[in-house]
Amino acid sequence: MKKLLTVLTLAVCLCLIVGVAAADEAEKHKSGDFSYVILEDGTAEITDYSGIATLLKIPPEFDDHRVTSIKERAFSYCKSLTSVTIPDSVTYIGDDAFGSCDGLAYITIPDSVTIIGANPFWYCKNLTDIIVSPDHPTLAIINGVLFSKADKRLVSYPMARKGSSYEIPKGIVIIGDYAFSSCSSLTSVTIPDSVTSIGRSAFSNCSGLISVSIPDSVKGIEDNTFRLCANLTSVIIPNSVTSIGDFAFCECGSLTSVIIPNSVTSIGEDAFSFCTSLTSITIPDSVTSIGNYAFGLCTSLTSITIPDSVISIGDNPFCLCEHLSDILVSSDHPALSVFDGVLFSKSDRRLVFYPMTKTAVSFEIPAGITIIGNDAFASCGYLTSVTIPDSVTSIGDGAFGHCPNLTSITIPNSVTSIGHSAFVDCPNLTLTVPRDSYALQYCKDNNLRYQYPDSLDWLTN
Repeated sequence: MKKLLTVLTLAVCLCLIVGVAAADEAEKHKSGDFSYVILEDGTAEITDYSGIATLLKIPPEFDDHRVTSIKERAFSYCKSLTSVTIPDSVTYIGDDAFGSCDGLAYITIPDSVTIIGANPFWYCKNLTDIIVSPDHPTLAIINGVLFSKADKRLVSYPMARKGSSYEIPKGIVIIGDYAFSSCSSLTSVTIPDSVTSIGRSAFSNCSGLISVSIPDSVKGIEDNTFRLCANLTSVIIPNSVTSIGDFAFCECGSLTSVIIPNSVTSIGEDAFSFCTSLTSITIPDSVTSIGNYAFGLCTSLTSITIPDSVISIGDNPFCLCEHLSDILVSSDHPALSVFDGVLFSKSDRRLVFYPMTKTAVSFEIPAGITIIGNDAFASCGYLTSVTIPDSVTSIGDGAFGHCPNLTSITIPNSVTSIGHSAFVDCPNLTLTVPRDSYALQYCKDNNLRYQYPDSLDWLTN
């Protein structure tokens, strides 16, 4: 019976989701301050509300079309709302449906709701009470926190809920997307070992969060999970985690240490960027890929060792790490090499990172390099000149950006691609470019100073 009920529930959910997806293409209608579309089953979905009511009672139908669905963000930023009554015709409430409703203090969700999306009440700063009946078939309230019974998911922790610490009930499997986002009063959260998944932005902008213990049951840390947790000082990632998502710990300014276990195989884009207090990090030899700007602007980082297991490395993972002087890779690393302190990728013959700490005023890129990567030389203040070999075909976005003392770069005829803002904020730079070349046209299109390599030949004749 339990299995049959699960199958039937999934079938209902699928039908609703298909209906909601179709609504994106449907014609919009108006009824007073409400905008809505008619779903395939003839019922109505609210897509937008433009009114200024404080006490809002959503009608159960529009022009004989029963209201069954509230679209994602339909009531978001309705700052006048203080309370909302949802009719018992509604079966679906979408992601962030009432997000950023600053005045919303309480809301009642009827028993008819069978599907609820990612935190419908995200950033409702004054929300204290989410009311559901004790016999609600799919939702539950435990100590003021909203849960979904069907997937054992913590849906929404109200921003205005009192208390600095919280213990998630045992048996919960999923911490939903944005579930605790911007709950600044929280300093600690205890996660039980029943939890296997922590959603996107689940704890983002929890500025008071100091500590969180992630159990071994968790398999992955999603995008933005702990982003902007400004007071988070240390994180121990369990051996069960296999991936660290994009921006997962971005802008955790108080984070001083991170222990990454041997189970992790990928570190996402900007995963630890702007962690300005991070002084050291050990990358285990299980990691095979490091994303774009993974440790960018980690201004306290002085050295890092990249294991032989890393076969893929993104755009400058150490961009603007102003104190990073030592990048250590083995001499027989299969995918990376360090020459004269500069990091290269062997697979695509790319110059990945030129450290800001290098005091040399000139640099000659080794012959054989074909790509100067995005932001590769960004903010290298000591450099005055760079020589590019004729093996290079591509110069990436921002490659030499913000190099105030850079006066000369010689670009060969082999270069056929130069990225956006490649030489931005280089006020003293004059580029030496071949006549009738791609680089010449780039200079003209971007109003850059240039000269020809043969323009001074007459002095030596």
